[in-house]
Amino acid sequence: MNNIFLSTLLSLIVFSSSGFANTELNERAKAISDSVVTLNDLPELKPDIAQIQAGKLVSQLVSFYHYRRNFKFDDAFSEKAFDTFIKQLDPARIYLTSKDLNDFQVYRSKFDDIIYDGDLEPAFIMFKRFRQRWVERYQHSLKLLETEFDFTLDENFIFDREDAAWSKDINEHNEMWRKKIKNDVLSFILAKKSDKEAAELLQKRYKAALRRISQTESIDVFRYFMDSVTQTIEPHTNYFSPRTAKNFNIDMALSLEGIGAVLQTEDVYTKVVRLVTGGPADRTDNLAKDDIIVAVGQGDKPMEDVIGWRLDDVVDLIRGKSGTKVKLEVLPAGAGPDAESKLVHIVREKIKLEDQEAKSSVIEVENNGETLHFGVITLPKFYIDFEALYRGEKDYKSTTRDVRSLIESLKKQDVDGLIMDLRNNGGGSLMEATSLTGLFIDSGPVVQERDYKNRIKIHEDLEAGTSFDGPLMVLVNRFSASASEIFAGAIQDYGRGLIVGDTTYGKGTIQQVRNLDQWKRSKTGKSLGQLKFTSARFYRVSGDSTQIRGVVPDVALPASVSESDYGEVLLEHALPWDNIKSVKHKKYPNIVHSTTIDKLRSLNESRISKDPAFNLLKNEFEELSKLRERTQISLNKEVRLKEREVNRKKDLARINARRQIQGLEKLTDIDSIANEDPANSEQPEIEPFDPRLKEAGRILTDYIQIGINHKKIASTLPKAS
Repeated sequence: MNNIFLSTLLSLIVFSSSGFANTELNERAKAISDSVVTLNDLPELKPDIAQIQAGKLVSQLVSFYHYRRNFKFDDAFSEKAFDTFIKQLDPARIYLTSKDLNDFQVYRSKFDDIIYDGDLEPAFIMFKRFRQRWVERYQHSLKLLETEFDFTLDENFIFDREDAAWSKDINEHNEMWRKKIKNDVLSFILAKKSDKEAAELLQKRYKAALRRISQTESIDVFRYFMDSVTQTIEPHTNYFSPRTAKNFNIDMALSLEGIGAVLQTEDVYTKVVRLVTGGPADRTDNLAKDDIIVAVGQGDKPMEDVIGWRLDDVVDLIRGKSGTKVKLEVLPAGAGPDAESKLVHIVREKIKLEDQEAKSSVIEVENNGETLHFGVITLPKFYIDFEALYRGEKDYKSTTRDVRSLIESLKKQDVDGLIMDLRNNGGGSLMEATSLTGLFIDSGPVVQERDYKNRIKIHEDLEAGTSFDGPLMVLVNRFSASASEIFAGAIQDYGRGLIVGDTTYGKGTIQQVRNLDQWKRSKTGKSLGQLKFTSARFYRVSGDSTQIRGVVPDVALPASVSESDYGEVLLEHALPWDNIKSVKHKKYPNIVHSTTIDKLRSLNESRISKDPAFNLLKNEFEELSKLRERTQISLNKEVRLKEREVNRKKDLARINARRQIQGLEKLTDIDSIANEDPANSEQPEIEPFDPRLKEAGRILTDYIQIGINHKKIASTLPKAS
């Protein structure tokens, strides 16, 4: 499911315990774990009326309101959607065969009819064939584990099959899977597992895969189909099932109502993998990491066994309205066969998801005998709690509010400049990108929007004054997208600060989310879900689009990933680059100009060419590029052992190179990393290995020392240009 992390974030209040016999739980879990799903165990899957209704409504909405409103649902579209559906089901081409593909060809030109007529049966027929092949493959794999493999043969396994041909017949299919299973076994043996241990671990893995496919519901099939339809229109248009819609809203608001722990599935169990920092669960000693949840109950109602359940179904049981009660039957971490389970009584509450909110720190940079202090605000996304805003709550959660508060705190620490770290920030709220820009410019236009009717709307900062008028840098990388590009583009166009890092992702489109239930009431009473669709494009005040091309930094740092491996340009059906007229805006004089930029680039290039950290990053980048070019791997044990030893030596050299830069002792063996305890209070705190941030600080120092009067930049601004 989308955003598993956010779908499993919860918050604990009260804990009490009561003993239950563990023997029965173990027997119950073992029976489920040992069972092998067969084709007869698969539940019937068929579309319901709500899904048919949602599909028709989506086609109507995109036809009227999508930016590509003239998009035609015709046979040409159908063929593309058909290919996308197949790719979503079997991207590695390991389950379906060429015969299956030939059988499916009868539906190739009918995906447009499926949408209009509401006859979803073809999509379900195709999925059920895929599900059948999945079960057959893992049943076959379990039988293969009973055989002995010869690891002295010179065989190769093609692991990257995205462009591979489909298996022509069952013999070719079986041969490909034989090599796949052989590679799985060899991987465990190389990890120092015995043949018996490897077989047992893989048996557990393959049985879990069979359980997963048996838990597929009709809404999952419908979501696969709808994604193939919407992403054929344009890659940022998506259908959200009711459950996915809930998680999307949680993601934007950074808050939910639940119990305060991150959960994941392990074999047949639901395990607690982390407690929310600062939350009630984090403040109690009674619930711990690695505890196992085996049953859930609501208030005074009976407990419901959740062993073997889907993770999202367990989460749905645990979530609920703030102030309501839930009971959890929990096995303590590492509990033996004779241990007793505990009964946990919990009162749910509203929790803030702090992992994604803005945070600040201060770095020191020494240059020519002078030490400068720079505030760093790390912003993982542009978030806002729209529901709280619309309810009129005064303390609603928002990016701009949080950053303004962090800036005030940093100013009290008398920082010499500010770095807005938007690396890996995939975007979020357009409104927040606009208002955040307003913290750094006096007032004026921030971004232009052109909708599906070619109407231009200008989003402006209407609030006079700034929160910070000192030297500013925006640090970006290839994973900075959308709202990040709006902010970085505006700062660059105004000349308000430096943009440093990689060329950004290149997403220049705006999405709306529409609740389908508000457009048409379901005939069944079930929610129809939500539609996220591209309704407009955004343009910088200069008139340029960031679509495809992204924001090009003023000073480039060595790339973290190749532009050919990541970015909007690689997405199928992405909108092309274009531009519109510029809009009048203020320019900050003597801050960012060609002479200054050229000097900054020269100083930067001189430094990083001699910097051991950047030489290390360059070597790592080249090594990673070589690995990505590989599509197959040897199944000869001796060959793999030699490769493994070479790779271990490379890894040890790389780790020791980083440790030397961090002032740490070298390791004699890569396995000794596992013996280091990060929680050991006697160990010195290790500074994060982040040479790009360090160099950003040096660039900002150069920027200031070149002659910028950074105390009151805003006071010299003209009114217009």
